[in-house]
Amino acid sequence: MKKTLLAAAALALSLPMAAQAQGLIPGAQRGAEDGAAAAGPVGAIVGGAVGAATGAVGGLLGVDDRPRFRSYAVRQHRSYDWDGDVAVGTVLPSSGVSYYEVPADYGIRGRRYTVVNDRVVLVDPGTRRIVQVID
Repeated sequence: MKKTLLAAAALALSLPMAAQAQGLIPGAQRGAEDGAAAAGPVGAIVGGAVGAATGAVGGLLGVDDRPRFRSYAVRQHRSYDWDGDVAVGTVLPSSGVSYYEVPADYGIRGRRYTVVNDRVVLVDPGTRRIVQVID
């Protein structure tokens, strides 16, 4: 059992940095925190591995929902024009940009969205960091 837990933890920690921007590392962190609260140190290890696996998907739109969500967002809000790079990992300004709740029917929690340079993006509300660009 310990070998399995350690292997899962090692896997979660050894994944590439590119995955961090898509939610893998935050998922692992959240899973570890929740697991620790529920079951102590062993729960943190298991929760971290499970959180890494689900964090890559949690908080992001799946391929099937992207066109519908993009259409929704563009209809609802004007685009904010910005000279910066619209890419995963970019931190948007704290002023001048409006951030909106993602409707519940998309199943996205803990994220906001906005439209920048006619591109719909999901943003971490605490950091204003782009976590997904919806094309």
